[in-house]
Amino acid sequence: MVHAFIMVKTAAGKSEGLLAEIGDLESVADAHIVAGNYDIIAEVDASEVYEVLQAVSSSMRGLDGVTETKTYIAMG
Repeated sequence: MVHAFIMVKTAAGKSEGLLAEIGDLESVADAHIVAGNYDIIAEVDASEVYEVLQAVSSSMRGLDGVTETKTYIAMG
């Protein structure tokens, strides 16, 4: 099992709507609006790293209002 944290920057005023959309994605276990350099942190669980990357590149980055993502794979 691969557990990853996806940091998401959003366009102004889009965080709340995107939180719901990101939370509804199949591999997303949880998502939160946060203060700091990023607007949303999503936790993704997948069986392989490829599935994490696919969720980010195909699903999250395709959402209207997502301007940047950064992926961190949990090591333990």
